[in-house]
Amino acid sequence: MKRDRYRFVIEYFQQHSPDAETELNFENPYQLLVAVILSAQCTDKRVNMTTPDLFRKYPNAFKLADAQYDDLFDIIKSISFPGNKTRHLLGMARILVDKHNGEVPLTVEELVELPGVGRKTAHVITSVVDNQPHMAVDTHVFRVSARIGLTTNATTPLATEKQLVKHLPQDLIYIAHHWLILHGRYICVARNPKCHECGLKPACKFYQATQKAATKKSAAV
Repeated sequence: MKRDRYRFVIEYFQQHSPDAETELNFENPYQLLVAVILSAQCTDKRVNMTTPDLFRKYPNAFKLADAQYDDLFDIIKSISFPGNKTRHLLGMARILVDKHNGEVPLTVEELVELPGVGRKTAHVITSVVDNQPHMAVDTHVFRVSARIGLTTNATTPLATEKQLVKHLPQDLIYIAHHWLILHGRYICVARNPKCHECGLKPACKFYQATQKAATKKSAAV
């Protein structure tokens, strides 16, 4: 039953990953917002290598809003899509200064008005900074949720989000994102998932299906 699967998964992660958190380095909401914008289609490791120089030169939204395009681009040029992200960061900072006194708003509605910020990014910011019950669905969360069987026939990130939020206890949604993304990053990888290392095998539909297929193939030999 799905409720039993959710219960097993939650208890496993509570025992083995009670302090799961983002791997992006940040000290305040402004730094987190910048880092999450930069992390789109880029690794957290690369972002963490880039942001120290960026934050030293532009420690807040006011400084970033006054940045010159070429100067900012030069700092983040090793990041994927540096041109678009330079424009997004400049536009984001200017709106923070003009509309929010340089502070990062903590509502999804206000965040998605910022350049470079979509629903997923807004959910990351609100859940990490304020533990709000918002589920950010990236490729890892999308894949892992479907493989385990936490979602059924969810063909879009939004459908995945809705199913997860429906079945997860509200007070655990903010950390469940980290459980799933880290599990997908290191264990349930896209190619050749490390099922032999995974403690979720008893509840995982993907593992059960692969075992069944292997048994059937062995019997046919």
